[in-house]
Amino acid sequence: MSIWNTLKAHGKAQFLDVIQWMEDDRNTIVYRFPVFNQAIQDGAKLVVREGQAAIFVNEGQLSEVFGPGTHEISSRTQAITSFFESIKYGLNYPYKGDIFFVSTRRFTDQKWGTPNPIMLSDKQLGPVRIRAFGIFTYRVKDPAALLRELVGNQGLFTTEEINGQLKRKLVSAFADTVGEARMPVLELAAQYMDIGDALRDKISPKFEADFGIQLTDFVVENISLPPEVEKMLDKRTSMGLLGDMGQYTAFQAANAIEANAAKPGAANPMMDAGMGLAMGGLVGQQLGRALGPQGPGYAAPPAYPAVPPPPPVAEVRYHYQGPDGQAQLSAAEVAARVAANRTAPIHVWAAGFPAWKPWAEVPEIAGLVPPAAPPPPPAPPAGEPFHFHAPDGQGQAPAGEIKRRLDASPGARILVWKTGFADWKDAREVPEIMAAGGPPPIPGGPPAPPPFPR
Repeated sequence: MSIWNTLKAHGKAQFLDVIQWMEDDRNTIVYRFPVFNQAIQDGAKLVVREGQAAIFVNEGQLSEVFGPGTHEISSRTQAITSFFESIKYGLNYPYKGDIFFVSTRRFTDQKWGTPNPIMLSDKQLGPVRIRAFGIFTYRVKDPAALLRELVGNQGLFTTEEINGQLKRKLVSAFADTVGEARMPVLELAAQYMDIGDALRDKISPKFEADFGIQLTDFVVENISLPPEVEKMLDKRTSMGLLGDMGQYTAFQAANAIEANAAKPGAANPMMDAGMGLAMGGLVGQQLGRALGPQGPGYAAPPAYPAVPPPPPVAEVRYHYQGPDGQAQLSAAEVAARVAANRTAPIHVWAAGFPAWKPWAEVPEIAGLVPPAAPPPPPAPPAGEPFHFHAPDGQGQAPAGEIKRRLDASPGARILVWKTGFADWKDAREVPEIMAAGGPPPIPGGPPAPPPFPR
């Protein structure tokens, strides 16, 4: 008896013609199709829409994953038949298992944030606490792994049930990524996209292995400091914008006099007198600067205290990679290592660089490297001396000395030998010796000089 006749024999069961999931909630990841007191009819259709997947589950066993399309549920569908034959009751009883639909589309605009501040060590600010928040996007890449690891037998599984676990892992990975970068806190704003991409590539493989979920995007929207630190930074910025403190003081005094005069009944004679004297002194100082000295007894008013210079800029430390390992060095220290080993492949990286650069492409370093010393002159050729046998004795001498002996005694016969010769040779038959004395004389001698004019 086939499965369909067996199912029909259980007459009280309601047969299903079409099995499908009409999504009406953007936050539902897994939906269990209701099959209680229902049976699958021969020739029924399993409709899986785009962005969905379907899986049959019974007795702890999962069927193949059915992708988008319309699948006929009959003995002609191999994936259906093999699954029913694998479960405990085979084809002898109605199907009492579950059908799960899994949404494989992207779940966007999922919020994340640091529940507690993250402690960092900054070179300029010292120990500092930061907070951050943003959004992330993910999708189900392996529906079977998601069912096994997280869903179990739940009838409905939404983003709220998994986002907490994902957020905790993302915040932990964010703290690791920012801490390992060792980037100044005030420069983090220029690296939001790089930080997000690095964290996505780092954590997505773990999500896939643990939950069957792929992290497709991670966005850092803001990294903030504690309010008290932000106020101090605002004050520091304001001091830089004030410029001349003397002019600023005079401006504030003039505003105070004007505001006091505008208050009816609130005048204080002693205060007005004091403010008038102060204002007069300021005006006098300004006129003195404009008109110059007024005679020998004139004393220039004291100058306003100079505005302190801005704090020194922190020295840039470069991440160094060379044959002697890695380190964080200043430009001068990198230049010294380059000068000691010019042929070695040396690369550096600093905040704002898109990637590692050769040292020669960084002007701050290349300008400190001294020019290379000129190469030494070539060494004179060291020819092997010849063993010679001459009428006046034996010995060893270079080719030039033997040629000199030949020139001094044209009729003498001199034999020579050195490594590589099979036997003694006549010195006049060795080209190296004959060429040692320079070019031969010009045939016929030089021409006669012209007669001296009278």
